[in-house]
Amino acid sequence: MVVAIVAGWLVGTVARAMRVTPQGRILVLDVPEWPGNLAGQHLDLRLTAEDGYQAVRSYSIASFGEGTSVELAVDMLPDGEVSPYLVEDVEPGDMLEVRGPLGNFFVWRDSQTEPVQLIAGGSGIVPLVSIARAHRAAASTAKFRMLYSVRAPEDAYYASELAELVDDSFALDWVYTRTAPEGFARTAGRITRADIEASTLPVADNPLVYVCGPTGFVEAVARILVDLGHPAERIKTERFGGK
Repeated sequence: MVVAIVAGWLVGTVARAMRVTPQGRILVLDVPEWPGNLAGQHLDLRLTAEDGYQAVRSYSIASFGEGTSVELAVDMLPDGEVSPYLVEDVEPGDMLEVRGPLGNFFVWRDSQTEPVQLIAGGSGIVPLVSIARAHRAAASTAKFRMLYSVRAPEDAYYASELAELVDDSFALDWVYTRTAPEGFARTAGRITRADIEASTLPVADNPLVYVCGPTGFVEAVARILVDLGHPAERIKTERFGGK
């Protein structure tokens, strides 16, 4: 699938709005002019106030492929301009402006056959879910492994879907930073070098690594990966910190 980047703004209608974590929501938009997107791409979303003030933020896309349905997952930042509105106020039938798809660096194509390691922090799971979905849809036999770091089980996006993806070619590992499930082997705490060494594909596999999450998380994980011997050019990163 080849997708051209769209320069102009498109109008989408909110088809579904689902609260999935205490601070997060999944939005599904129907965008009639949407050209489709590759797994791992993102879009810009623009809100316009009654006085004409506009705010633009970038959001990763959880959906992939052809079609006019676009899925986003939004984590609310209490002091944000855009995310509180999307999480608390938007309802089905509301109209939102989007521009995209954007970005060709942090993508996965079903023609890729090398092993892939996905590492997500919080809502950084969104583009990685897109990639995991594309991997399953393509019936790819490329070895995939995902490491997902969240504060607590209730803060995880797509937990049930991710569990269903697990098979001979897709492994899933968890790190809980504040509260771990009862009986979970690892004590809650920030992700460490030991976690990454134990719960990711080894350097010997030469995996392509995708890391997405808050800036501090991504930088720390990338440093550890390089220290473990992963070539920097095999590590793709995407970070967020907007409001």
